[in-house]
Amino acid sequence: MEDSVKTESAADGGGLVNAEKEPEDTLSPTDLSELLAAGTKEVHEKAENTQFVKDFLRGRIRKELFKLGDVALYYTYEAMEEEIERNKDHPDFSPLYFPELNRRDALSRDLDYFYGEDWRERVSCSPATQRYVERIHQVGQEEPVLLVAHAYTRYMGDLSGGQVLKKVAQRALKLPATGEGVYFYQFDGIHSAKAFKQLYRSRMNELELDMATKDRLVAEAVLAFQFNMEVFDELEEMGKDIQEEVMDAGMPVHGAHGTGGDINKCPYYAAQMAASGGSAYVGQLAMAVLRHPTGQVLFAAWVAALAGLAAWYFM
Repeated sequence: MEDSVKTESAADGGGLVNAEKEPEDTLSPTDLSELLAAGTKEVHEKAENTQFVKDFLRGRIRKELFKLGDVALYYTYEAMEEEIERNKDHPDFSPLYFPELNRRDALSRDLDYFYGEDWRERVSCSPATQRYVERIHQVGQEEPVLLVAHAYTRYMGDLSGGQVLKKVAQRALKLPATGEGVYFYQFDGIHSAKAFKQLYRSRMNELELDMATKDRLVAEAVLAFQFNMEVFDELEEMGKDIQEEVMDAGMPVHGAHGTGGDINKCPYYAAQMAASGGSAYVGQLAMAVLRHPTGQVLFAAWVAALAGLAAWYFM
């Protein structure tokens, strides 16, 4: 394993996404990114072990939940980007204002593809998502500095794990190669995800914040994990009422010809290998070859969010 890439086991709070870290001598234990990593370790492990994630590793899929996941993401990003725009000149947030990260319009295009032009009349914000949305609005209006925790958690994860999931979703759902249905994963204004993540992390660590504020940001990041786990649980419950064929393909097939990406950056490969030491993965991979290929997408949109939530852990 190269020194520039740190992959931690699930027991150490890692295992979902690999991401290049800056050389350790440039970081301080009091840097916000380091405090977030340590402070969210426990809740990250809980998120990693939700039934939602375990089901994905088994390759269980209901297509309708993929669409509902996009709906939840749309309302989440709509709220977050409204508050970011409101606070773009706030001194505690302005260094992290990057409109090229915005996802609301991309999600709108995806929903238009899945539901049709009248999708706004056909969908609604679920209770768990609504609680998440309300918290985002609250911090945006009352404590804008706490938006840092929400923005970093979401956007950096999208850049880290989303690109692999985009290819998985396109293949499994037979989506057009031109991008319809997966615009959410496309960052047209960002040419190098790695360089951008390094810039964002550096800007965040340079914010002039006292330790009390940093502690509150860690607490807010923990809360963001909890809100997302509530959404995962809600989607799982919704799935029980959806009468739809369940396609089972075991673990996603990985590799240069499978995902078109770096195997080490696939969140599910890293999680499974970390948890099982590799042997279980081999068996799952064999099952994936024998079963239907479309089983690679369980709730891919929101699993991308989970991968995203953990991604900043190693940014």
